[in-house]
Amino acid sequence: MSPKQQRGEATVEQVLGTALDIYAASGEAGLTVGAITKASGVSSGSIYHHFGSLDGVLAALALRTVSRLLQAVGAALLQATGARSGIRDVVLAYLDFVRTHPEEARLIHSVTADREIIAHAGQIRDSQEARLAPISRWIQAHQESGELARLSAPVIESLVMGPVVAVVRRWLTVGDIDLDEAARVLPDHIWRSVSHHS
Repeated sequence: MSPKQQRGEATVEQVLGTALDIYAASGEAGLTVGAITKASGVSSGSIYHHFGSLDGVLAALALRTVSRLLQAVGAALLQATGARSGIRDVVLAYLDFVRTHPEEARLIHSVTADREIIAHAGQIRDSQEARLAPISRWIQAHQESGELARLSAPVIESLVMGPVVAVVRRWLTVGDIDLDEAARVLPDHIWRSVSHHS
């Protein structure tokens, strides 16, 4: 990597780190290009060069967080010994990520991030193919072994992740959900929805 590329990557990381700090302290309303330039020392021209817009900063931050979350969830899944333990481990890895990174979780579960993720869904899926392909193979292998229901991979993913995302959103916004309780009860309920024998 050339020195120019290294400087560019360092600038991108500096902007994203600063943006997350501002988001954590002031929410989305406080996250402006001006606030990022003031806190990071990176010029607005450089921000626009690397990200195109403030939405581009948010999209890059969301993508980076989604990538980290997928890495954690995928690692948990691929270390599991069976389908049921894999589902449990995915749920627990997701909840653990949220507990450990609450501001990043708040960002990727926000309406703005939803809009960016939906607008760039194909691009995100392509960029995460290396993380998603082993998950799809895992699902297929456990369907072939008779443990998982013969549903499409997107339906399995939705049945597994849908309840977890709903619980996390409620925990982040309303705050009336106990994540420890969710960790105890969600895996078995989700397992029943995707098990071949349910």
